[in-house]
Amino acid sequence: MSLLIIVALPFFGALLPGVMNSAGRSACAGVTFTVSLAAFVGLLTNLPTVLAGDVVMARVNWMPSLGLNFTLMLDGLGFFFALLILGIGLLIIAYARHYLSRDDNMGEFFTYLLLFQGAMVGIVLSDNILLLLIFWELTSLSSFLLIGFWKHLPEGRQGARMALVVTGTGGLAMIGGMLILGQIVGSYDLSVILQNRDVIQADPLYVPALILILLGCFTKSAQFPFHFWLPHAMAAPTPVSAYLHSATMVKAGIFLMARMWPVLSGTPEWVMIVTSAGLITMVLGAVIALFKHDLKALLAFSTVSHLGLITMLLGTGTAFGAMAAVFHILNHATFKAALFMSAGIIDHEAHTRDIRRLGGLRKLMPVTFCIASLAALSMAGIPLLNGFLSKEMMLEEANHTVLFGVPLLVPALATFGALFSAAYSFRLIGHVFLGPVRDDYPAKPHDPGAGLWLPPALLVVPVVVIGIAPFLAEPFVKLVTASVLGDAAAVPTAHFKLWHGLVPALFMSVIAVVGGLLLLSVFNPALRLWDGAPRPEAKVIFEAIVEAAARLAQKLILPLHNGAFTRYAAIGSIAIFAAGLHAWSTGTIGAPTRIMQPAGALLIAGWSMLVAATVGLVLLHRNRFLSLILIGIVGLMVSVGFVFFSAPDLAMTQFTVEVVTIILLLLALNFLPNTTPIESTVLRRVRDAGVAVAGGVGTFALAYYFLLREAVTTPISEFHLANSYKGGGGTNVVNVILVDFRGFDTYGEIIVLGIAALLIYALTETLLNGPVRARLLNRKPDQPRAGDVHPMMMVVLTRVIMPVVLLVGFYIFWRGHNEPGGGFIAGLVVSIGVVMQYMASGFAWTSSRLRYPYHGVIGAGVLIAGLTGIGSWFVGKPFLTSDFTYVRIPPFEKFELATAALFDLGVFLAVVGAVMLSLESFSRLARRAHVSDSEHPMDIDPSRDDPPTDGTAFVKEGG
Repeated sequence: MSLLIIVALPFFGALLPGVMNSAGRSACAGVTFTVSLAAFVGLLTNLPTVLAGDVVMARVNWMPSLGLNFTLMLDGLGFFFALLILGIGLLIIAYARHYLSRDDNMGEFFTYLLLFQGAMVGIVLSDNILLLLIFWELTSLSSFLLIGFWKHLPEGRQGARMALVVTGTGGLAMIGGMLILGQIVGSYDLSVILQNRDVIQADPLYVPALILILLGCFTKSAQFPFHFWLPHAMAAPTPVSAYLHSATMVKAGIFLMARMWPVLSGTPEWVMIVTSAGLITMVLGAVIALFKHDLKALLAFSTVSHLGLITMLLGTGTAFGAMAAVFHILNHATFKAALFMSAGIIDHEAHTRDIRRLGGLRKLMPVTFCIASLAALSMAGIPLLNGFLSKEMMLEEANHTVLFGVPLLVPALATFGALFSAAYSFRLIGHVFLGPVRDDYPAKPHDPGAGLWLPPALLVVPVVVIGIAPFLAEPFVKLVTASVLGDAAAVPTAHFKLWHGLVPALFMSVIAVVGGLLLLSVFNPALRLWDGAPRPEAKVIFEAIVEAAARLAQKLILPLHNGAFTRYAAIGSIAIFAAGLHAWSTGTIGAPTRIMQPAGALLIAGWSMLVAATVGLVLLHRNRFLSLILIGIVGLMVSVGFVFFSAPDLAMTQFTVEVVTIILLLLALNFLPNTTPIESTVLRRVRDAGVAVAGGVGTFALAYYFLLREAVTTPISEFHLANSYKGGGGTNVVNVILVDFRGFDTYGEIIVLGIAALLIYALTETLLNGPVRARLLNRKPDQPRAGDVHPMMMVVLTRVIMPVVLLVGFYIFWRGHNEPGGGFIAGLVVSIGVVMQYMASGFAWTSSRLRYPYHGVIGAGVLIAGLTGIGSWFVGKPFLTSDFTYVRIPPFEKFELATAALFDLGVFLAVVGAVMLSLESFSRLARRAHVSDSEHPMDIDPSRDDPPTDGTAFVKEGG
């Protein structure tokens, strides 16, 4: 299966759980499981290629000019992590189906889960670092939604915010590091970057890039000093904890360190930073975990500790350390996910995770006891379980690692961390499952159905199998290690086996296990010492930093961003003036190369009207209605100017925009006083006038100087003129620019236009349903209104011209690629025609004949435009690249077919939907109780036989 499909499946599948939510919990979980299974099976179809040592590639040009392409790569490392993400994801889905209660929104949960799954798969398969960064941030956003899924819990919301702030901030730092790396190499493709180790490490920007990238890795993988967010994220549902915080999300930073290992490792900076951070995290996390009473908190800090262990191994910079890290990633994912799910089972059945309220569960929950005990013993590093093997390899590597010139520092701290790791593992077994059965459990514990215990049981199988027969995992681990090292020949030849003789690692392991048992035997005195010892609290420090940053931001922003437009204008004007003054004083300007064009009487008259309207607007701006008329005059004169300068597309656009805007503002003025209050003193108005005149004179001078001189460089317009037809298939350069050369800009603009219309609609809904509604509907008009609400002449005229308007819009739309016109202008023309129906016949009559909601029209337009752009990927071209051909259908002449027409159709629908939704929203506000809004055209009400008494026009049926 194509890598593109594997990555896309979870994202497209995320649309299904919400749809299936009403079909029941099993249907919702079933469709989610099916999507993940399809991606998992698709991944396995590439296994033979990966086992052969080859790399599977997939590439779609996205924005090649920026170096951003949808490039995917599947090697041993990517396959390994994708296997963990999708494989454990299947078990989590099955587990979550039985864990979540009926009150939980299953559709919402599985939607978030699939979005996260897709983002993680995207990270591990990305071959473009810019694409990787996009997926990286998506994991932060989707994990935020998952951690805060239980919105009613304050700790859940707080944990989600903390995770987003820490990982998001680290992600911003990593963006800088990745961009530096791409600039050093000259490419943003990982496959190219990984081949330039010497170039990267010799560059003076290597250290800044390394630090920024490691900040992203450390924050995502909860390394010291960013370790505190992970335990607070445990307020999430247990399936989230088991998936994100043991097998996937927190492994993203580990993955990136392993992926960048060939080019970033081996330097003193790498060894010092990565090894130190990993070693501190390993020890600190293990010590804190031992004294946690919340079962999930214990597992959370143990996860922090084991992530530190893996980081330390990668930091050593040796091939054996990388292989040990890969092996422990596999082992940790299996036993830790099983432990989290076991903790969820205990919480689900006993209604508590407090270890102090548990004990004796061995007899009440024997199945859960077996699963959790095997996983915990593996975590402690007990022989015949997989955790023992990778722990021995870690201790072996630590024994040969020298840090800061002290030979025994790393071995001693690694043994100390392993000792505490064994102690909290034994505490989990002894204090939760052993001891006498209690009679004060919050709920009577018992083993759940297979839906809850089977997923962790399946994860325990490799814990035991690999522990007994490690040679089964050796080939795959070495295959993945070869991908990490970037050289299959560099993979260590050491074999995986239970007995390596009386080596130092064995004695270190014995010290850890025995020391863990002894420490657990004196747990209560140790706990009292721990509780009484002064120590910094990471959460308190984090909240203090956030609060201080917020106060600083307020001090900096509030004086500038106080809501006064004059202050914004002043800041902008000063900045522009300073930049212009600098450019003018340091630059040079040559003599004029062009002559002034003669100004005829017609031009002078038009210019005079424009100036008069502008001056009148300044002087009479307090009269809102008159100001609107003057603004319309200015807009129309600008349209005439476009016509004079041979820009018919711009003139048509300007004219139609003016008509629609004036109608929209007229509706808005209906709710405002006729005049605006005087809000500034005479002195301030004089000052503002001086600033405005200075700005106008400066703009005039700049335009004057540049228009009289040839451009220093070749203008981009020449490129557009030369390539409009042969590149875009159209002779109308303006339209080709909009739908082809700058199609991405146009696509963003119609999205913004749609969002603006939806916001107007939302505000209208708030006004109509909120406390303002009574005042709005009962407000008396300032002036008496005309009695003829629906004039017969206007109604008849709008009925007649509507087909003509549609025909004109159709004509303008189709001619747009080669003649003045296009989807935007056609959309405005059709909108004007529909607006006339509202104006002539009223809101009720027109709305009753509305067949398609304007929301849907906007959505259809954006969707059509987006799908048109995506279609270019399937032919290996960048997003929104258009294509065209010529066809002949007898008896017609040969004509052009262009994909740009589909994009233009999306623009047309988005414009019509946005304009009409905005106007409809204002029209709904205009329907006051005392205003007639008959559903009958021309005020004809067949049910009335008596003459109206309110003076409105009335025509009796039949005569």
